[in-house]
Amino acid sequence: MSKNQKTDIRSLSVEILKQQFTAMGEPAFRAKQVYDWLWVKACTNFQDMSNLPKSLREKLGESYTINHITVDQSQFSADRTIKNTFKLYDGNIIEGVLIPATERMTACVSSQVGCSLSCKFCATGYMERKRNLNPDEIYDQVVLIAKQANDNYQMPLSNIVYMGMGEPLLNYSNVMKSIERITAEDGLNMAAKRITVSTAGIAKMIKKLGDDQVRFNLALSLHAANDEKRNTIMPINEQNSLKALAEALKYYFAKTKNPVTYEYIVFDNFNDGIEDAIELAKFCRHLPCKVNIIEYNPISFAAYQNAETDKIDAFADYLRHQGITTNIRRSRGKDIDAACGQLAVKEKAVN
Repeated sequence: MSKNQKTDIRSLSVEILKQQFTAMGEPAFRAKQVYDWLWVKACTNFQDMSNLPKSLREKLGESYTINHITVDQSQFSADRTIKNTFKLYDGNIIEGVLIPATERMTACVSSQVGCSLSCKFCATGYMERKRNLNPDEIYDQVVLIAKQANDNYQMPLSNIVYMGMGEPLLNYSNVMKSIERITAEDGLNMAAKRITVSTAGIAKMIKKLGDDQVRFNLALSLHAANDEKRNTIMPINEQNSLKALAEALKYYFAKTKNPVTYEYIVFDNFNDGIEDAIELAKFCRHLPCKVNIIEYNPISFAAYQNAETDKIDAFADYLRHQGITTNIRRSRGKDIDAACGQLAVKEKAVN
């Protein structure tokens, strides 16, 4: 049987594995052993599953495959950020980043190969969306980045942000399954509160997060609290207006009691005025929230520039005076194109 005809074993639940093992004449408890190897120990080779009989390991290799990702290339920034190019089993390429700080190690992971949303300021938005990532491909990014944190900085991974390539809520099922595996006791056992999923704003899926009563954090890439401006830079706003998003977020908060983070890139002479801050402050009154003001990282095929420092500071000061918790996030990994909005597989990007 060729590799392409084999079943990816990580696409199967432990219950289905038990059924298939029993059908192969193997005791059902072996399924739990294999499941632990796959999801607790992140094993990618059946031959390394040392507590299984050799005959079973060979049988697994004949019927199943483990479609794991590999690090194709790593780049190290002057600020210690590490950007990874990951190669998928089918040859596609994605990127993920380790962002080190004094007291935390954060993995920024991708959820799609490319992106379909075409945000005008984001490098990934200029790529074609090839496909969604499977849950195990998202899980693998976390495992590999966690290893880098330990190997390079002798610190464990503390946080995960779904802020890499793609729109997580357009790959809803697989993103949710990946978080289940990352947070499960028979997985990586990370706390859900250490995970943040960032969305460009899909109202009906934000409501679904509420219905599912998720425990992880939600961030909305807002970047303008004015429909006309937001339409200009984020075409998705044309179908998901600020009013629709506000209603969805209020629904989400009512169901989860989780405050929301608004991400706001301040572009020079576009959304950096006090009138823009006033609009943002008004939007913030819909539910408990905080604002992360993000430094923009220019890309070659977009005309936007970062706002001046004094304008960013004045913008933040206005929000704080309105009682809104506001942080200014400085760029990390800009020198290796690893900063926010810069992730793109260069040969795939189009002008």
